[in-house]
Amino acid sequence: MKKYFMLLSLLSATACTLHCSDITGQWVMPIPGMENSVQGIDLRPRGVAQSINMATLKYDTWYQESCDKISIHGISIGNGQTIEFTETYLVSMPNKNTLNLTQDNGYTQTYTRK
Repeated sequence: MKKYFMLLSLLSATACTLHCSDITGQWVMPIPGMENSVQGIDLRPRGVAQSINMATLKYDTWYQESCDKISIHGISIGNGQTIEFTETYLVSMPNKNTLNLTQDNGYTQTYTRK
């Protein structure tokens, strides 16, 4: 029974990994008030992250916790202080070129693959 449970757990974890959407890449959205410019995040392989056109919000790492959940780490720079943060989002991809990141409070940011 114990071997059966371990095998079932392994298969379940593998099944999720096999069906997760590939979210690596550059994801951008229009900058509010500057619709001809974009900002966003570059989710690189091996958990490396980088901000796109955001001088005061510097992403450095990311981690995919499950098929529908990621955490992004970085620092916020402003008013003479630097604050380290980790944000966790629910992930949805209505298609391969659209990425929705939803915070716990329900606020959703929609990005387009660059």
